[in-house]
Formats: sequence, structure tokens, C-alpha cells
Amino acid sequence: MTQENTENIKRLEDSFAMLDDKSHSLWYYSWKRLKRNKLAMIGLWTLVLLVIIALFAPVIAPFDPNLQILEFAAKPIGFEGDVVQVRQQSGNSEDKFVAVKSIVSEDGDKIVFKGYDDQEFSINRPEIISDDGKIIRKVKYYLGTDRFGRDVLSRLIYGSRVSLTVGLISESIAIFIGIILGSMAGFFRGKTDAVVMWFVNVIFAFPAILLIIALSVVLGKGLWQAFVAIGLTGWVDIARIVRGQFFSLRETDFVEATKAIGFKPFRIMIRHILPNALGPVIVTGTVGLAAAIIFEASLSFLGLGVQPPTASWGQMIFDGYKYIVVGTNWGLAVFPSIAIMITVFAVNLLGDGLRDAFDPKLKQ
Repeated sequence: MTQENTENIKRLEDSFAMLDDKSHSLWYYSWKRLKRNKLAMIGLWTLVLLVIIALFAPVIAPFDPNLQILEFAAKPIGFEGDVVQVRQQSGNSEDKFVAVKSIVSEDGDKIVFKGYDDQEFSINRPEIISDDGKIIRKVKYYLGTDRFGRDVLSRLIYGSRVSLTVGLISESIAIFIGIILGSMAGFFRGKTDAVVMWFVNVIFAFPAILLIIALSVVLGKGLWQAFVAIGLTGWVDIARIVRGQFFSLRETDFVEATKAIGFKPFRIMIRHILPNALGPVIVTGTVGLAAAIIFEASLSFLGLGVQPPTASWGQMIFDGYKYIVVGTNWGLAVFPSIAIMITVFAVNLLGDGLRDAFDPKLKQ
């Protein structure tokens, strides 16, 4: 085989490779561009890590988030204490920890301890859960404890569940409402567009946080009330973007061809226009996710969101900011604030990366 033939074969293989490469969809090229964005990938993997922490919180957290040891209330970072783990009489109850200073005496099945108030009390030996034969075990609170003696690290881990759940569900509600109203306004135009845009402008005229607070007061306090209130106020931007996309795509040749074939309007909207408008919707939804996490923390801080004793980052900040004023236990408010900052920052990095990835003007 001559060198010329070899070069021709190689050129032919390259041509087939180019043809194969061009057969990929927009999502393929968008993912390729996203992978080249290092900051966006940092945001993506940070969110993946947060989701893993939220899903496996019972395994990762060192304590039950609602476990109270009042003797260890408001302890500093790295505090260690001695406890005795006692088995509850009821099978449905969690085992509890009793703070002790030392063992005073052992008399058969009865063990006498000295508590942190220097009072003596006894516990029957069968009720004690020993650790490798040790009656007294040492527990460590890596980020300290709150005013009820609960582990801050465990509550941070469980708090990620609330923030991510409320953020994802509320933004899903917002995307659903925004797509329906925006697509109808952009496709049918005329009176439909006028009514939808009037509604959009009315909602947009109110500050989002005030509208969320008003809805929370009407719906009540709780987890599902929080994501419903946030979701019902976060669809405005998505509706406007979907409307603009439908305005431009409605006049394209492939949409005109579907009309000529005789497809019904809703099939054209769902099967042909909406898939081509999802890029900006995903980017806007990512930005809305960050806003939803902040709104949830704000509601919990004001006492209108997730109610105690459920762990929530906003509630933790509310419980801890008073200690900053007096100059002690600053971590009670700083640590959940850092958790919110990292989550929102990661979402924004991913949102910026998705915006660039879905830009068709960028090179492949």
C-alpha cells in the first residue's frame, strides 16, 4: 500500500469521524462545553456531594440531630464529655445519653454515678448499653453544641435535607407553572398573552420575600407550606423566558411544517417547540434553586418555615446569632451560614456554566 493510499484512507476515516461527530445532539455538545468549564464542574460536584450527604445523613451524622444533653448545652468546638448510654423501656424510643462525671460505687446490678450537678443517682446495669465493656463512654462534638445540648455537626448534615428538598421541590413547582403559562402566552398570543402577562406583572410588582411570607402565613408553618409558598412565587422569570422562546420558535420553518401537516397546537407546543426552549429554562431554574434555598433559610429564620425540632439552617442561624452578640459560641450562627453560602455559590457556578454551555454561539 502506497503512502498516498494510506493518506486517502486516513482522510476518509477522519471524514466519517466528523460525520459521526456532527450527528450528536445539542445536549451532547452542551455537556462537552460544560465539562471544559472547571468552575461549573466544581459547582456540580459540590452539589453532588451535598446530595450524597443529605441522602446518607443517618449514616454520616455522629448523633441524632434532636438528641439533647442539657448538661452539654452551648459547648465550644471540639468539646468532649462523658456519658452513659441508657436503653429506654419503650421499644419505640431512642436510647438516651446521660451526662456523668464519674462512677461513685457499684453494688451488684446498681451503679451509682455523680452527675454534672454533683448529685448522685443510680442506674441498673441491665439498662446500660456498654461499649466494649466500658460503662462510661466519651463523646466528641466536633462543631460544639447548641443551647439544648444538640450536636451542631449532626444538625448541619440533616439541615442539608431540608434546604435541598425545599429548593428542588419549590423550583420544580415554579418551572411547571412557568412553562405552562409562558408557553400558552408565547404560542397563542393575543388575549391569552395579555392575560398571562398582566398576571406576571402583578406578581412581579410585589417583593418576592414579602409575597412568600404572606403565603406562608395563609398556608401555615411547616415543610410543605414552605416549598408551596416559594414555588408559587418563583415562576415569573421562567414564564417570561419561555414566552420569549416561543415567540421566536413559533415562526421557524419546522413549526410551520408541523402546522401544515395538521398537528394540534398542544402537540406542537410539547413535542416540537418546548424541547428547543429547555436550555434557557434549565439555566433560569438553576438560578431559581439558589434563590429558593435562601428564601427557605429566611422563612426558617423568621419562624415561618420548617418548625423545631427539625434541623434547618435558617433556624440554626436564628438560634445562634444571639451568641455572636455576647461574643461566645460564634460557630452556632457561622457554620450554617457557611453551609448556605457554599450551597448557593455552587448552584450559581453551575448556573453560569450551564448558561455558557447552552449558548450555541460558542465553539464546540
